[in-house]
Amino acid sequence: MTPEEAQAALAACREQIDDVDRRLVALINERVRVVEQIGQIKQSAALNVYEPNRERAVLDNVASANAGPLPPDSAVRIFERIMDEMRTIQRNRMLSEEK
Repeated sequence: MTPEEAQAALAACREQIDDVDRRLVALINERVRVVEQIGQIKQSAALNVYEPNRERAVLDNVASANAGPLPPDSAVRIFERIMDEMRTIQRNRMLSEEK
């Protein structure tokens, strides 16, 4: 492969990555909208934001749905981070609605 061919192949792969990233952001924002609904329900029922049993179930679901090539422990770490951000969003939204 020549350097020019490599650059063209890299550009095509990077376009694919950019498209995947845009779809991921759209899906994460869809998840945020659901999380905001959950936060409203929890707030109206005076429930805690953090639910360790539910988070374990989410991680188990993610691990079982992962067909690779992403390693299972990587999938779990990514979703741990996503859930951490979702908890922050829930707490911030609940605090802003209390004011």
